Amino acid sequence: MRIHKAGSRPTRRANPDYFTGTVWQDVVAEPEGSARAAALFVHFEPGARTNWHTHPHGQTIHVLSGICRAQLRGEPVVELHPGDTVFFPPETEHWHGAAPHSAMTHLAIQEAEGGVTAHWLEPVSETDYTAI
Repeated sequence: MRIHKAGSRPTRRANPDYFTGTVWQDVVAEPEGSARAAALFVHFEPGARTNWHTHPHGQTIHVLSGICRAQLRGEPVVELHPGDTVFFPPETEHWHGAAPHSAMTHLAIQEAEGGVTAHWLEPVSETDYTAI
């Protein structure tokens, strides 16, 4: 058994190469040994969002606070609220982030493949982000 006491793992700034705007992450779980599960609390400032990306085994996000926007490539942008959960299928191009005037926090859960949990693509255009 391994216990991580609250506050023992520092909040980290998300890699700006993969996000537009300011995003913070708190690790909940990282793959260890043969385990593949990774989980993060991800905090988006208003207007912040991921780049387009995929996950080898898909991704589940559960909105905890604020207003979330999400989109699968080629489909309409959707708005999600606290308590909403969405699953992005494996290798499906998508993005997610906060609405323009509302911060947002979600729990992100994904599995690693060969130590990789995401394949990062280009930033989301303003046209895609505001198409709601």
